Order: sequence, then C-alpha cells, then structure tokens
Amino acid sequence: MATPKKVLLSSPPDGGWGWMIVVGCFLVTICTRAVTRCISIFFVEFQTYFAQDYARTAWIHSITDCATMLCGLGFALCYSPAIAMVGKYFNKKKALAYGIAMSGSGIGTFILAPVVQLLIEQFSWRGALLILGGFVLNLCVCGALMRPITLKEDHKHPPEFLEQEYVSEAQKQDLKQLSICSPLIKPWSHECLCCCSWQEYNFLLMPDFMMLAVSVLFMAYGCSPLFVYLVPYALSVGVNHQQAAFLMSILGVIDIVGNITFGWLTDRRCLKKYRYFCYLFAVGMDGLCCLFLPVLQSFPMLVPFSFTFGYFDGAYVTMIPVVTADVVGTASLSSALGVVYFLHALPYLVSPPVAGWLVDTTGSYTASFILCGFSMIFSSMLLCFARLAKKIKRTQLRSFTRDTDTKQQIWTNGATAYSVSGDLDQKDVEILATEANR
Repeated sequence: MATPKKVLLSSPPDGGWGWMIVVGCFLVTICTRAVTRCISIFFVEFQTYFAQDYARTAWIHSITDCATMLCGLGFALCYSPAIAMVGKYFNKKKALAYGIAMSGSGIGTFILAPVVQLLIEQFSWRGALLILGGFVLNLCVCGALMRPITLKEDHKHPPEFLEQEYVSEAQKQDLKQLSICSPLIKPWSHECLCCCSWQEYNFLLMPDFMMLAVSVLFMAYGCSPLFVYLVPYALSVGVNHQQAAFLMSILGVIDIVGNITFGWLTDRRCLKKYRYFCYLFAVGMDGLCCLFLPVLQSFPMLVPFSFTFGYFDGAYVTMIPVVTADVVGTASLSSALGVVYFLHALPYLVSPPVAGWLVDTTGSYTASFILCGFSMIFSSMLLCFARLAKKIKRTQLRSFTRDTDTKQQIWTNGATAYSVSGDLDQKDVEILATEANR
C-alpha cells in the first residue's frame, strides 16, 4: 500500500483549513479558559459550604490554573497545542487569527457566567459542576479538527537519519537492533538526539526571550486574582448575586472585542512593527485598572471597570503568542509557547492564595488589588526598558560600525596616511603611519 507523502509548505497557508484550526482553538478556549474563569462564581459557594477562609478557598482556582499551565494533564493537553497550531497555519494574518481564536475565552465567560449562576440556584454547586463537566467533553470534537502541518523551515538542519519522513518497519527494527547491539551506534544516536533537542530549545538562551519569560511571571501573578475575587468583591460592596455575575459577563464580552479588534489593528501595516509595544501598553493598562478597583464600590462604578479591564485583557492575551512568535520565530513557536504557558503556572498557583491571605489579614481587598496592579505594571515596564536598552545599544553599534568603515577608507604614501573623508583623528594617523613604515 502506497504511503502518503507529507507536503512541505514554504510558508503558512494563511487560510484554507487554517480557519477550521481557528474554530477548533476557539472552542478549546471556551471549554478551558472560560470554564476556569467561572470558578470565581463558585468561590462564595465553596467558602460557605466548606466554612473556610479566603486563602484556603482560593487554592481550588489556583490549582486548576496551575495544572493547566504546568502539567500534561487535563486542560493542558488541549489548550497549549491548539494555540500553537494557529501559529503554524498563519503568518500575515496571525494576530487576527489569534484574536478570533482567543475570543472564545470572552464569549464563553459572557455566556457561562449567568448560566452558571442560574445552574447553582437550580441544581446547587454540585449539579452545576456536573453539567459543566458534560459541556467540557466537547473538547473531543475540537481535537478532531486539528491537522498537523509541516513547513520547510521545520527541516532547515535535520539530521541525516531524520530526512526521510517515513521509515519502513524493517528499517526501524534494524535501527533498533543496531542501537542495542553496537556500542558505536549508541553515542551517534545520542548525539543526534541532543542536536535535535538543542535546535528545538535554543531559544532559551536568547536575551529577548529571557526578558519576556521574566515579565510573564509578573504579568501572570497580577492577572489571576482578579478573576477569583471580582465576584466576591462585588458582593462585599453590596452588589447582588445576579449583578455580580453580570460583571463577569460584561468582562467576557468586552474581552471578545479586545481579542478581535486588537488583533486586527496590530496586523495593519502601520502598527505591525509596533506589536511589541502594543502588548506592553495592554498589560500596563490592566495594571492601572487593578490599582483603581478598590475605589469603585458600587455596581454603576464597577461596570466601566469591567469594560476597560476586559478589553485590555483580551488585547494582551491575543498578543502573547504573536509576541512570542516575533521573538523566537515560527519554527520554535510550539516549544516556546509551551515554556511561556509553563511559566504562568507558579504565579497562578501562588497569587490567589496570597491575595486571599491579604484579605483575611487586612479585612479588605485593597492590598490584594494594589499588589496585582503593580505586578502587571512592573511586567510592562521591564519589557519596555529592555527594548529601549536594546535599541540604544543597536544605535551605538551602528554608529561605531559607521565610524570604523570611515576609518578603513585610507591609503598610505610613505610615512603619511591620508583619509578619504578627513575624519581620522591624529592618533589614528600616527598609528597608521607607523604601520606603513614597517
């Protein structure tokens, strides 16, 4: 039976089946990120039923988020691969594709927040979780939409034994026996394996990626507690249960607007080269929203907050894969995204309980929200200063190179050195004259 051949594409198709990948990723974000956000609505129910403080109850949400980003378990098996697949299929329309795909988180939150509140009232929190579990089974349908794609850049420097896409079973058995029996084959195979691993993860030594990774730690710490404590905070200032759930719905639907519009805007030619700074701006604006949240103590005042925070949350969530791709390239995007989302795990695990401990200790949400705000602002400023420092260094290097090229345009005549542009200083002339005399 003839073995099907994989087609190597020179560049991502930017369409075709790629839009089905976007749809699949869209559904994945609904079933994972939106469902996780709705745990904020369960927070008060858990706290009342189990009679625990804020810090202990927050572990339920933080462990869920941490496991999604840290392990190969549960939502993690769906979320990270789906995000990486979109980056494989799109290049020119990458930000727009990610905007549509990631908007599932906002749409899911908009729909599920009031529905979950209704389910809790009708079937208690146990029944509501059971129904959500059945809904999440739709991830199986999302997985059926995913089709791997192979780009030529993925095979830039393949080892000789990996150049063939398919190897017969007999060849596999021969290779296996050789690797077991021959002591000479073992070092060779290990060397090839190390070479593949190095090519896949060499982005870890890139200064730009290291700065992005550090900033992600602070950004993830700042964004997580708000989705846990927005509903409890609203209830604490006198907002009723339906209005508190509606705040999450507003945040979710504006999140969609942020996903799509910010993705579309940053794909425009005038903003495409400034996508990095657009990401920093969105993160910084979310930080400012957190700083002002303790002042807002009524439903009419919390509605504008949900609008603003939701928009910029959707904006920077869309930009994370885009910025990562700009830093490491498309070939390493899957591995780099895995590392970036892995770095979300520790802040997601720690920040909600820490925020809960601050609420238990101080008796208010002010300290928790201020800490979150400063954490996100610091994340934005860190990347901004890193990019500015790189730009200054590049300008200095360019100036130095220009001066060097000018000084090389000389010729000697006996003991005298002449400069084409007359820009050489006296010391350089003396050194060149000495060399000429030799």
